[in-house]
Amino acid sequence: MHDWYAHALCSGADPELFFPLANVAEAREAKRICFDCPVRTQCLDHALNHPERDGIWAGTSARERRRLRTNRSTHPERSSP
Repeated sequence: MHDWYAHALCSGADPELFFPLANVAEAREAKRICFDCPVRTQCLDHALNHPERDGIWAGTSARERRRLRTNRSTHPERSSP
């Protein structure tokens, strides 16, 4: 696992919470946990640069990450800090 994951708020939570099967309430709870996570940036970077196609990562759904990847490839200047 990645070094940053040891500091992730989700590391002690039920993993199923972050992989909801069409359960909007669970997705909302997972996103709430992600909101205050100290490694949210590293998590999002991981999810965008690896094939994380399912679940909630850094408070984003699979659909939101697809949109971010598309924006990143269409407008690479926007993906720079």
